[in-house]
Amino acid sequence: MITVYHGGIERIESPLAKVGRKNLDFGHGFYITRRKQQAREWAERTARQRLATPVVNEYELDIDAIVANCRNLNFEHYDAEWLHFIVACRNGYDSAKDYDCIEGGVANDRVVDTVEGYINGTIDEIHALAELSKHQPNNQICLLSQQVIDKFLTFKNAE
Repeated sequence: MITVYHGGIERIESPLAKVGRKNLDFGHGFYITRRKQQAREWAERTARQRLATPVVNEYELDIDAIVANCRNLNFEHYDAEWLHFIVACRNGYDSAKDYDCIEGGVANDRVVDTVEGYINGTIDEIHALAELSKHQPNNQICLLSQQVIDKFLTFKNAE
């Protein structure tokens, strides 16, 4: 079991897989992170945008059971595979359709300009990968299946 977090503006005791924005990094799912500070920063950012109160939800995730029983994809680095996957998802292609759980780096403020430059053609793949290699990935886990959420994710607390 690992502790994971979801930052936003709501207490979410029973997460849903297909709620929220589409065309995100790893598809249309419920996003969590191993890093509490990252969830806190996202909650604060969202709260500022929506004039609301930030909320960090805490869960336990049975990651070993997910790895043993589900269709998983794990990106350990910002590399070509990660870049192509992110670009496809952000462009509306359902690259995540064959997976229940995807974990890897976030296309966040540190690297989003590189990703967007690659998407719009102002940066080629070689230069994009060189720029991405300068950064250590943050962490996000996308749970794409409601069955995985219901079976392996347990709400603990919200602050």
